[in-house]
Amino acid sequence: MADVLATDGGAVHLRPITPEDADRLVAFHAKLSERTRYLRYFGPYPTMSQRDLVRFTTVDHHNRVAFVAILGDAIIAVGRYERLLDVGDGKSAEVAFVVADEHQGRGLGPILLEHLAGAAAENGLTMFVAEVLAENRNMVAVFRGAGYQVSRSFEGGVLRLEFAIDPTEALLTVRNARERAAEARSVRNLLSPQSVAVIGASTDDAKVGNAVLRNLLGAGFAGPVFPVNAERRSVRGVRAYSSVRDIPDPVDLAVVAVPAEAIDSVLDDCLAKGVKALVVVSSGFGETGSDGYAKERRLVHAARAHGMRLVGPNALGVANTNPAVQLNATLAPVLPHGGKVGFFCQSGALGIAILDEAARRRIGLSTFVSAGNRADVSGNDLLQYWDTDPETEVVLLYLESFGNPRKFSRIARRVARNKPVVAVKSGRHAVPAALRATGVEIDDTIVHDLFAQAGVVQVGSIAQLFDCAVLFGYQPLPAGPRLAVIGNSSALGLLAVDAARSEGLVAAEPVDLGPQATPEQFAGAVSAAIEDPEVDSVVAVFVPPVAMDPEPYAKALRDAASDSEKPIVTTFLAAEGIPDVLAVRGPDGHPVRGSVPSFPGPERAALALARAWRYAQWRERPVSSVVRPDGIDAERAAALVDSWLEDSGGEGRWLTDFEAAELLACYGVGVARFAEASSEAHAVAAAEKLGYPVAVKATREQWRHRPDLAGVRLDLDTADAVRRAYRDLAEASGDRRLYVQKMATKGFGCVIGVQDDPSFGSLISFGLAGVISGLLGDRAYRVLPLTEDEAGELIDAPKAAPLLAGYRGGPGVNRAALVELLQRISALGDDLPEVRELVCEPVLASASGAELTDSRVRIGPEPSTRLDLGPRRLR
Repeated sequence: MADVLATDGGAVHLRPITPEDADRLVAFHAKLSERTRYLRYFGPYPTMSQRDLVRFTTVDHHNRVAFVAILGDAIIAVGRYERLLDVGDGKSAEVAFVVADEHQGRGLGPILLEHLAGAAAENGLTMFVAEVLAENRNMVAVFRGAGYQVSRSFEGGVLRLEFAIDPTEALLTVRNARERAAEARSVRNLLSPQSVAVIGASTDDAKVGNAVLRNLLGAGFAGPVFPVNAERRSVRGVRAYSSVRDIPDPVDLAVVAVPAEAIDSVLDDCLAKGVKALVVVSSGFGETGSDGYAKERRLVHAARAHGMRLVGPNALGVANTNPAVQLNATLAPVLPHGGKVGFFCQSGALGIAILDEAARRRIGLSTFVSAGNRADVSGNDLLQYWDTDPETEVVLLYLESFGNPRKFSRIARRVARNKPVVAVKSGRHAVPAALRATGVEIDDTIVHDLFAQAGVVQVGSIAQLFDCAVLFGYQPLPAGPRLAVIGNSSALGLLAVDAARSEGLVAAEPVDLGPQATPEQFAGAVSAAIEDPEVDSVVAVFVPPVAMDPEPYAKALRDAASDSEKPIVTTFLAAEGIPDVLAVRGPDGHPVRGSVPSFPGPERAALALARAWRYAQWRERPVSSVVRPDGIDAERAAALVDSWLEDSGGEGRWLTDFEAAELLACYGVGVARFAEASSEAHAVAAAEKLGYPVAVKATREQWRHRPDLAGVRLDLDTADAVRRAYRDLAEASGDRRLYVQKMATKGFGCVIGVQDDPSFGSLISFGLAGVISGLLGDRAYRVLPLTEDEAGELIDAPKAAPLLAGYRGGPGVNRAALVELLQRISALGDDLPEVRELVCEPVLASASGAELTDSRVRIGPEPSTRLDLGPRRLR
């Protein structure tokens, strides 16, 4: 490397590197606080290997931060910023970096910038400046290519560049694309290994190590398999090695089936060998308690530090049915045939049953991962991989918990734009034992809204999961809700129509062909429905009234459905999945697109079609963006929160009503003007200053928002009325400190809230105020930040929402005002993670606008659920 960063009198310079520089960086690193951020970096050039890990080591100082990028044992790039204390508001920093000549042009510059900007934002900086020689066009391209909006000035052959480091849409797009590429490539190493070692391979048929090796060999894995057993020369006829280090060839994937107590020595061997991915099927880790969890975190830390992906512990394993791979590194003896469905499952025990059910229904899988404790590889990682995998067209998820819900929502929303994502979430009414100690109660309403926001098709059971998989995997999406039901059973036809209408589909009366219908009549009716422009999907009901050969009917149905652009499903003989007689076969003899799915009953067929129609509707919506209204002073709001937190000793507290109003005002959210009064005279003076009519309100918590209005007196328009109200409330509440507030325009009472959910991160909610809505839990939720369309959808989501649109001739509200209010509160919740809870109640929505009369705000330290801020990092 030609250059290294150095400092002289507070300025940043470049000069030739010497061996002492490396020693200085190491010493500086050891003295100051440090964090190591790991990034699996795969550049666009073939010279960068898939196993390459660039490790960014942070050297932190209050006003200086340096990143050292290390590949193997070599320093390949250095970046640094230094705060400009005497310039402007002190929130700018000069930034510079250098990259070794042989590694230039591979994207390291933008990554250094990304890390530096993340560290700068954490330290309160808002602007980077850099001075670049005019002929150095590559450096200018790095800043622009990283997604920054750069302004520049020219003087004396030097370009001065300035750019804000706030995450703009362009910057986030670039960052997310790089993240997707890196994580997808790392998962590809896991699912498409060139060689596999089985550590703990056993000759005992009852042991896990024997089952894994047997399944690997039985699936016909395309590469070499290396059993590792210190006591045997061979296992199942394959030469064994005493340790991974003794294997003469490279090892891409290691499956570990040894007791948890032996994992440290196994890990050391794998790290020394340069294994790319590890699948730990052993138990005895996080599911056993705090000691096991600590052991699990040490395992993950060591694996990530060396660029190794880890599945498990306590995992069932991974599988890839691609003929070029044929990987079955699982405990399941039978895999489904190859197909276009990717499956992620957290539960190891359930995974075997899931694979068996998929095989029974003849649903072809592309890849399968059972993550167990999900210590490293998670559903988010698999979504990144399947997003780029041409062999996967449908994604299935069985989830017990969320690791990073904010990131899940972002990734799933992108993936679902092109590929259906179907998920079943367990733990709605019961929590797995392994999660009880560390898990939290999860509100099913929030889960439902999170999935709906991200375009994920949520189902309630494994059976429904496969019902959707067999439809999405083998038939097109419906273009509309109009359904035709054709069959030879009037009873089943009526059941299908009833089920479809109950799910929101538009179903005409069923076409009953009668029990004596011939195959030709059956095919003709199905073909007519397909050609009908008023039909979007077809359910074909077939139950033979007497013992007869069903194959002619199956052939007729299959031929009629061939090349149809409309989805066709059936209840053929009550079979599940893809019956042989309804399969369209590919070159390998397995069912492919065009095969007709069969359901055991018309209700399940209708439910699957309804979910497909709702998903198709979501996918056709234009992509909406986050809109920040004018008049927001985020800097002042952050300063206020910082000062209040500091006053509380960093513990946090509930803000006073006046502090809450001041904070909301920074985001253009006005609370109806109010004043405190401690006597009748003060109350009258406040009312005259505010202007009549006014309200007088008790201030203690138990008197707020009571449905009997016992703690408030409304529409007071004279001084005498104010005196009487003050006197009555002071006596009833036992508190002489009351509020006098300007009356807001009457309207529908609404509730807007922001909360830090321990499972999902920052959420915004909306509903109508009142005891009935609260009792029934009629609230809708979305993950922050809200896009413009999501703000409108949130208003429409509660069951009572039609009241706001003028239900039964009633007055409607100013919808635009409500949308803007939601956008402002969304911006506040997204900008200020220290706001742990915010409740705006009531918001009075009327034809003239939306006015807030009361709010409660609680602040506290930034929650860990907030983290979705860029490169993977471990502290």
